[in-house]
Amino acid sequence: MKKAVVLLSGGMDSAVVLAIAREQGFACHALSVSYGQRHTSELEAALRLAASCGVEHKVVSVDLRSIGGSALTADIDVPEAPQDGIPVTYVPARNTIMLSIALGWAEVLGANDIFCGVNAVDYSGYPDCRPEFVEAFERLANLATVSGVGGNRLSIHAPLMRMGKAQIASEGRRLGVDFALTVSCYQADAQGRACGRCDACRLRAEGFRTAGLSDPTRYL
Repeated sequence: MKKAVVLLSGGMDSAVVLAIAREQGFACHALSVSYGQRHTSELEAALRLAASCGVEHKVVSVDLRSIGGSALTADIDVPEAPQDGIPVTYVPARNTIMLSIALGWAEVLGANDIFCGVNAVDYSGYPDCRPEFVEAFERLANLATVSGVGGNRLSIHAPLMRMGKAQIASEGRRLGVDFALTVSCYQADAQGRACGRCDACRLRAEGFRTAGLSDPTRYL
């Protein structure tokens, strides 16, 4: 089986991406990044998801709280109403850093494939969730690694890029994803219960509602 590194945040999108990679026949190695985010319940969700799938799971720590700049990594309130422009929940360089760590582990594992859950349809306007970003990072990966320079082309897969949240929920249902294991809220409590008001909660709830599926989210 071909190996793949799958970025696993603990949210619904990354859970579906892991299921897609497994369906495609990859031997998956799940990677989560503890970056100083507001809560750790999403990391605990990632542990549960990886265990439920029986895949190897690694957690790497990077202290993005030391530079701040986001409501997820600094003492800035998480907005509970839609914002104009890029919201303060954007974490500077987060996806670049996470993909870079995934790239390093992929080289060590001898994997040529990396999966991530970035999405350009139902998202908050983050610049590192666009197709252009993924394409640019894939070019970088093949320029900056021994594997890429040696002709073993590295591919960055973003299978949810063109899907809305309702499509993602439906795809997860088809693949048997247990969404009750996931946490999406930007400010979930220690037990993983969602606020029901932030952007992530609104997008998730609307996705399940539009798909006609029961939402297993636990709310405060």
